[in-house]
Amino acid sequence: MNRTTFFRLSLTVIFFVSCLWVNAQEVPLFVGTYTGTGSKGIYTYMFNTRTGKARLVSHTDSGSVENPSFLALAPDKQHLYAVTETGGRTQGAVSAFSVDPDGTLLFLDKVGSGGDHPCHVSVSKDGKWVMAGNYSGGSFGVFPVKGDGTLEPARQVIQHEGKGPNTARQEKAHVHATILDPANRFVFVPDLGTDKVYIYRFDGQAIEPLKEAAQPFVASAPGSGPRHFTFHPNGRFAYLMEELGGTVNVYRYQDGKLTPIQNISAHKENFTGTRGSADIHLSADGKFLYASNRGDANTIAIFSVAADGKLKWVGDQSSGGKAPRNFTLAPGGRFLLVANQDTDNVVVMKRDAVSGKLTPTGEELAVPRPVCLLFR
Repeated sequence: MNRTTFFRLSLTVIFFVSCLWVNAQEVPLFVGTYTGTGSKGIYTYMFNTRTGKARLVSHTDSGSVENPSFLALAPDKQHLYAVTETGGRTQGAVSAFSVDPDGTLLFLDKVGSGGDHPCHVSVSKDGKWVMAGNYSGGSFGVFPVKGDGTLEPARQVIQHEGKGPNTARQEKAHVHATILDPANRFVFVPDLGTDKVYIYRFDGQAIEPLKEAAQPFVASAPGSGPRHFTFHPNGRFAYLMEELGGTVNVYRYQDGKLTPIQNISAHKENFTGTRGSADIHLSADGKFLYASNRGDANTIAIFSVAADGKLKWVGDQSSGGKAPRNFTLAPGGRFLLVANQDTDNVVVMKRDAVSGKLTPTGEELAVPRPVCLLFR
């Protein structure tokens, strides 16, 4: 082999390896939205976890799903479930999609959610059950998953009753999430209207899989408005985002029982504006917790996490828009993406793994009314 041939062959190999490297860094990103304002429904991007750049792959047919404001993937990542956040004459629903290798979605079927305006959907760890929380209905439905990934009608619909002191927002129960614990044995249901996180024992082999747990609920401060809920990677702590209070509740967790250990503001000291907190997530190493604030703040709050699970304020970062709803950390933890509902943009931020702090990258996705961000 002469030098010219060797040189050309080497360039070919380098180019091929470079292409593989770039492709290996790309993962599908799904964006759920509110339709009716130009949105097509669910958008699929390929996001590069090395560069923070994204390219649009596809979107759903605008007629296939209305207001797919929250999304969940099956454990096999071959099926995706989306709420239809509607109510009244058009009761809420949950839609099932199959997922192509590039993230393109194919609508399969939908079933009624069991109530009005479902705003959250989740899947059991074995992929055999889907749960959807109906915000306006104050209830949540539990659906068996068929072998082809589609859903059977609700096996259970559990209705909450009660209200809170905020007459404008807590006039009745408002279910805001359905979260399984890491062991797949208990379901935690934050209810904004009743200021409680309800707890249910989960048995995936039973005809009706949910029963009231020994500790049936844990109460929040009156008027705080429980919203989203997450577990620490070690499974020993849990964290609740309280929407109306703009605060985070920290719990010690063991075998279906929550013990409150801290309540901390998700806003800067002396903040006096309107509060409206939304989402909450931990870094994969469990060292940092992030929380989104809407209202007058429009920030992502940053906390460090101590060995005892308690939080310490690190700072905050502008969301780069208005009404930051859900946000997510990209695989590898190098970037955090936030969906700003009222400014039609998804902002990409660089994350420092040592300090936890966030820095805008200048990268944005223009998406109408974005709400939910989900990596495959």
